Amino acid sequence: MSITDFIINDIKPVSEKELIGEVQTIFSQTTLSHVPIQRDSTYVGCLAENDTHCYDANCIISDYTHAYEHFFVRYETNWLDILETFAQNSSNIMPVLDENNTYIGYYELADVMNFFNNTPFISEPGSVVIIEKGMQDYSFSEISQIVESNDGKIWGGFISKIENDVVQISIKIGRANFNDILAAFRRYSYNVVSSHQEDTFIKDLRERSQYLEKYLNI
Repeated sequence: MSITDFIINDIKPVSEKELIGEVQTIFSQTTLSHVPIQRDSTYVGCLAENDTHCYDANCIISDYTHAYEHFFVRYETNWLDILETFAQNSSNIMPVLDENNTYIGYYELADVMNFFNNTPFISEPGSVVIIEKGMQDYSFSEISQIVESNDGKIWGGFISKIENDVVQISIKIGRANFNDILAAFRRYSYNVVSSHQEDTFIKDLRERSQYLEKYLNI
C-alpha cells in the first residue's frame, strides 16, 4: 500500500471570499485542527481552529490573510517527510498539492501514523536500543558494522536527541546476539542509554555493587 492511498478529499478548500462563519461551521462539524483556504482555485494556506473561533463570523476570510498557515506536502512527498511536516505544524490535517499548487486532498495524522505502524521498524520483532556519543565521533556506518558483525539486522534508526554536542541514536534491531551487540557498542565507546533484560553488563555491575556493599558492612 502506498501513502497516497490515504489521501482524502471529502473536505474541499473554502474560498477566501466566503464568510468566516463558513469555516467555523466546518470546525463545529469535524475534529479537524485546520481548514484549507483557496484563492481562485489555488491553495493559499490554512486557518487554525483555535484562531478562527475568535474571529467575526460575518467578516470575509480574506480579511484574515495574516492568519493563514502556509503548510502543505506534494503528491510525491514520502511518508517520513509528511510525518515531519505534521510535527512541525501541530496539525492533524495536511493539504496535498500537485506541481501547479492545485489542492488534491489531504492526509489525516491518524492515517499517516497507521502507515508508520505498519512499517518493519514498528511491526517486525526486535528491540530498540538507544545509544549516544559525541557529535563528531558517531558514525552510522560504524553502528551498522557493529550490529551486522554480531548477526543483527537493522530495521531502522534515527537521531532522537542532540544536546550539548552529544547525539542520541535510536535503533530497531532484529533479535540476534543482543547482549553481544550491547557489549560491542560499549567497546566502541558508545554509551547505552536504554535498559534491556538481556544486558549482562548491567547485571554484573549490580551484582558487584551488592557484593561490595555487603563487604563494607561486615
